[in-house]
Amino acid sequence: MQDTNHHLSHDPTKSGVAKIIEWSVNNQLLVVVGMIALLLAGWIAVKNTPLDAIPDLSDTQVIIRTDFPGQSPQIVEDLVTYPLSTTMLGLPKTKDVRGFSMFGTSFVYIIFQDDVDQYWARSRVIEALSKIQGDLPDNAVPQIGPDATGVGWVYQYAVVDRTGNHDLAYLRTLQDWFLKFELATVEGVSEVASVGGFVKEYQVLVDPNRLRAYDVPLHRITAAVSAASKEVGGRVIEKGEMELMIRSKGYITNLEELKKVVVYAKSGTPVILSDVARVIEGPELRRGVVELDGEGEVVGGVVVMRSGENALTVIEGVKEKLEELKPGLPEGVEIETVYDRAPLIEGAVDNLTRTLIKEGIVVALISIIFLLHARSALVAIITLPLGVLAAFIVMSAQGITANIMSLGGIAIAIGAMVDASIVMVENAHRKLSVMAKDAPWEERREAILLSAKEVGPGLFFSLLIITVSFLPVFALTGQSFRLFSPLAFTKTYAMGFASILSVTVVPVLMLWLIRGRIRKEEENPVNRWLVSVYHPLLKLALARKWLVVIIAGILVVSMSVPLWRTGSEFMPALYEGELLYMPTTLPGVSITKAKEILAQTNRLIKPVPEVHHVFGKVGRADTATDPAPISMIET
Repeated sequence: MQDTNHHLSHDPTKSGVAKIIEWSVNNQLLVVVGMIALLLAGWIAVKNTPLDAIPDLSDTQVIIRTDFPGQSPQIVEDLVTYPLSTTMLGLPKTKDVRGFSMFGTSFVYIIFQDDVDQYWARSRVIEALSKIQGDLPDNAVPQIGPDATGVGWVYQYAVVDRTGNHDLAYLRTLQDWFLKFELATVEGVSEVASVGGFVKEYQVLVDPNRLRAYDVPLHRITAAVSAASKEVGGRVIEKGEMELMIRSKGYITNLEELKKVVVYAKSGTPVILSDVARVIEGPELRRGVVELDGEGEVVGGVVVMRSGENALTVIEGVKEKLEELKPGLPEGVEIETVYDRAPLIEGAVDNLTRTLIKEGIVVALISIIFLLHARSALVAIITLPLGVLAAFIVMSAQGITANIMSLGGIAIAIGAMVDASIVMVENAHRKLSVMAKDAPWEERREAILLSAKEVGPGLFFSLLIITVSFLPVFALTGQSFRLFSPLAFTKTYAMGFASILSVTVVPVLMLWLIRGRIRKEEENPVNRWLVSVYHPLLKLALARKWLVVIIAGILVVSMSVPLWRTGSEFMPALYEGELLYMPTTLPGVSITKAKEILAQTNRLIKPVPEVHHVFGKVGRADTATDPAPISMIET
């Protein structure tokens, strides 16, 4: 009696999972409603899940860029970078602070802990800046960088005029005052940075001999120019029934007005700016140059995507906006794409999507071949996309992008996801094949339910065991965690939902689809052939146990040789169709010489038959996300 009770207590058909299976069979309408809701929610999640090529490996960081014109790197370090860095070290949840000082510019990077929200971090930095602003030089104004990450450069373009009708200064003005503002309106764009060309400015070239002749000190020149372009507002006066505003007009709108600025008055005679200096319109000091196809300088634009946005959607929005703007461009001006991440994203996602479809087709064919029952194969075919869509629901809610790692996790899980369906269907076939053809529906229903309850609990827990196999990945930290966690998350979600579907949806689908004549296993020629091959091998292995163990051990050891010779890479290879060539010059190279080197290298690379475009950059773009010195060339 004790043995019988002991046996019954371990009867899988009496377990909690078996009760869930029975409940699902008895409440088919609720299961169907749940399936439909899962399909709709999953489809919405697929449409809303951000797409990118690879996971974002960037730390949570905030960049402070401070322009300190005309100052050497040492002065910038002492007066700007050091005070900012020491202040930012005291911020909560700060992991690291890095400062870089260059001629006229300071960059301070504040790296926060991984669990910190980016906008919380930015607000803390802004608070700290408000406290230290008074300790910085008057003409050193710190600015917060864009709310973007290190992979935010999703699209770059060049503004070109091959007709020669417009110079670089005009193209840069077009970029800064037209294209830049228009593209910034695209949803998801954090910043549009300019690089190359010439920024116009008024330049005052003081003649020391004239200063001496007029007895005018230099500081009066700077003070007069600084105070010249101002308007002073007054009150209002009433004239008749009208109210008139009083103001002193003083904004400088052209070069002639600047030349007439009074810098000094001696004995009632004014000395104007043109008396002591040449006033001209010239280019601002450049810290970046771009060149296209070895044909000469152009003006470039960099579209920086806001953190967490859908890269593909942002790029498509930028392209649409550029198409809208092209008809309004001056004659001869063209916009050429020089970097576009969209093909890489689409290629990676399409490749994995095709892989998922192929796996689904293979699963369907294998199921049909071994079961010889097309409708039974539909059980596995239907549950497969349900599990994938369910994984996308959690992905979307968690903010995980669809990339090669997250989709790779789903691809890995697909093979195991269909195991439960196939095993349960095969067990039902085994029971139904021995029943009479004219057996009543109730008997067939009970047989299918019993078959599901027999193997369902074991399959459920086996899938759960596979589900937790990737949990050690979550113990990683830093960039390793950010790279591999999407794969572990999606694989875990897909397997977890597959285990739930195996005890809820699969039994219901079996009742609906397993109809008609069910052949015995021996009637399948494929099964007969496999059994005929397997039985002798099994007998031989059991008769030569130690030999089998020794051979297996030798095979395992032999695998260490190719494993040891196999190289390793942190990132998977991405065949983007683009190469980045980054030579560096000696520090202190002039921008003229660096531009010459850039043009030479571009002219050498462009004739290569496989090369379509060569776009090179010297120095940095006008953005906090690019701290490159002039000695760095990027082609």
